[in-house]
Amino acid sequence: MTSRNEHAAPTDPSSSPLLVALDVDGTIVHHDGRLSPRVTEAVRALDDLPHVTVVIATGRSVISTLPVMEALRLMTPERPAVCSNGAVTVAVAPEQAEGFEIVDQVTFDPAPAIALIRTHLPTALIAVEEIGVGFKVSTPFPEGELWGEEIEVPVEELTARPATRVTFREPNLTTEDFTSLVERIGLHGVSYAVGYSAWLDLAPEGVSKASALEQVRRRLGVEPHRTVAVGDQRNDLEMLHWAAVGYAMGQAPEEVLRIADRTTGAVEEDGLADALAEVLDELA
Repeated sequence: MTSRNEHAAPTDPSSSPLLVALDVDGTIVHHDGRLSPRVTEAVRALDDLPHVTVVIATGRSVISTLPVMEALRLMTPERPAVCSNGAVTVAVAPEQAEGFEIVDQVTFDPAPAIALIRTHLPTALIAVEEIGVGFKVSTPFPEGELWGEEIEVPVEELTARPATRVTFREPNLTTEDFTSLVERIGLHGVSYAVGYSAWLDLAPEGVSKASALEQVRRRLGVEPHRTVAVGDQRNDLEMLHWAAVGYAMGQAPEEVLRIADRTTGAVEEDGLADALAEVLDELA
């Protein structure tokens, strides 16, 4: 693994609270959804320490995040999780039927952005998140891309209420062409992240994994220099910059690699396990 810059936190082991924020897709789980036993063991080894809190920070919806937390044995009462690229923060609540309670959610008016994008991408599929349920969609998404119930509704209904997240998918464009088009459109009043496929997530302006994690950090009483984050995509940029020590996965785009303090192996190489072993040795 290689160091990207010199401003990382002190590396003397300490028993003071440590927050470790982990992306899911391309970081914890492989792109085919597989979870490596070695990664699971590494997460557990770190989280078993009483002063360490592992926090999932993902673009996934709540209902697609909880199964990953369950597989990692992270469904402990009151544990926070950052979902929907920071627009939704929940806490594990086994006594609740859903298994969680909402700690924070930030919404925005999706109508202007949907109208603008439909002007440039009239065939794009649109999904608006329904927390704990699934998505309302303009047209069904390719099988397996959305978790939970898909409720097909007119576009007018998608724009009728404030939303935590809106997702656009254009299966007929390459990732490069899609990214270029999104940049030319000039979205305003929202935060956005383009995924590894022709996939666009919109969130409220100023909202990111980092903004939500900062609130989590404060609630947990963790000092800023005792924060670590690991991610692999453009929606992790703010999180990696926020953390005292930010790790980029080996397959990350160049702009993500540039902003990270350190680089670990690719997800196919269980790079997260190597990064967490380093954290355990140096920081925990």
